[in-house]
Amino acid sequence: MTPEAALLSFRLGGTDGVSVEADKWERALRALGFSGRRVAGELGDGRDDDTRLPWLAITADPHAADPDALARVLAGADLVVVENLCSLPLNLGASRAAARAVARHPGRVVFHHHDLPWQRPDLPGVLDFPPALPGALHITINERSRTELAERGIPAVTLHNRFDFDAPTGDRDATRQRFGFAPSDLVLLQPTRGIPRKNIAAGLDFATALAPLVPGRALRYWRTGTVEDGYADELRRLEAAAAVELRHGRTDRTSDAYAAADVVVFPSTWEGFGNPVIESIVARRPLVVGHYPVLDEITACGLRFFALDAPGVLADWLRAPDPAILEENRRRARARYDLADLPRELDAVFRSHGWTTW
Repeated sequence: MTPEAALLSFRLGGTDGVSVEADKWERALRALGFSGRRVAGELGDGRDDDTRLPWLAITADPHAADPDALARVLAGADLVVVENLCSLPLNLGASRAAARAVARHPGRVVFHHHDLPWQRPDLPGVLDFPPALPGALHITINERSRTELAERGIPAVTLHNRFDFDAPTGDRDATRQRFGFAPSDLVLLQPTRGIPRKNIAAGLDFATALAPLVPGRALRYWRTGTVEDGYADELRRLEAAAAVELRHGRTDRTSDAYAAADVVVFPSTWEGFGNPVIESIVARRPLVVGHYPVLDEITACGLRFFALDAPGVLADWLRAPDPAILEENRRRARARYDLADLPRELDAVFRSHGWTTW
């Protein structure tokens, strides 16, 4: 009989990092012989097997949470993968209801931790997450979080995010035409949402400093993500004062955005992982990155990037590009972050936890 995995989160099927990685995990679980279904408050790409419980959404009324209803929805799942819902309780009522529901679930439970409450300044007083559920498996996306969980008495395993190095490249020409980029334009892509920790101000400052160093090329600064967390007014102020031309808007495929860009800018101050770091490598695009805490862990395999405080170095590279740097980054990143390895590594983690049969 085919074992069933249920993926559970605030939102799934979107372009945020948790949704993207949950989709990769679902594919890996299917490769291991599981069927899969999704349970969330928001579902960006609805499927027939989805279950939407609106009170699970980040913005839902926390008093509307219903652990009994969730327990009924999860019934029958051999494995429940809780994607950040009980890691970063952005809707405390929904997270506590989920914790109660999975605590009485008869099947196996994995907590896939992308962020943790003490890592966010607005959640320092939340002390009951992640739940220390007996028998559950905790998997983090970085070693920093694994260590911090261990210090709090919760053993965990690290599985870094994975990426498809064999995916088709995006359509550069059609995407640039769609967004009004001329062939000679220098397009700087910030592939993030508009929220404070994405540090858009620093990205715009970098673009402003770079523009006079690349004469003959009109610089365009392109951000793809939605604006969230009450950041709209501040972002409007920043963009109104920007000294470079701005573009906004998503592409249907992430690969199209990277293909259309000439440079990727990722100035974040905090990330659980930071997918654009490796996505830029997959797309063979130079990356300008700010130094957020987990970056050192990602680059430990020898990855090389351009610094946010050194626009002149990138300008020199743009005048005489060296593709060998991009190819070496790709070789090193593939050895460590290849999506093709995820089913095998996930299976190994399950077996190390004693889960050899379903």
